[in-house]
Amino acid sequence: MDVKSLFASQQYAALKPATDPDPRAAIAQSFAKITEDFAQTLSKTESTAMGSMYGDADPHALVEALSQSQLAVETAVTVRNRVVEAYQEILRMPV
Repeated sequence: MDVKSLFASQQYAALKPATDPDPRAAIAQSFAKITEDFAQTLSKTESTAMGSMYGDADPHALVEALSQSQLAVETAVTVRNRVVEAYQEILRMPV
């Protein structure tokens, strides 16, 4: 291998991380989006429930909002349980 190709490969290797997206940033953005959607679902359910108490909301809308919030909470609990299981599995691994 000549010096020019070695130098070129070193420069490419040095510049490549600057052009590749950081996978941790993508995961963080996706987690932030999921968390925001979860909070919006619960907020929407709360406002629908308050409207129902004041007589402003349709009972069918209340039932739909409650079922959406139940599904969101069950999904969050399932994800949390999977994360805890994965963490416990990592702790059981021999070092």
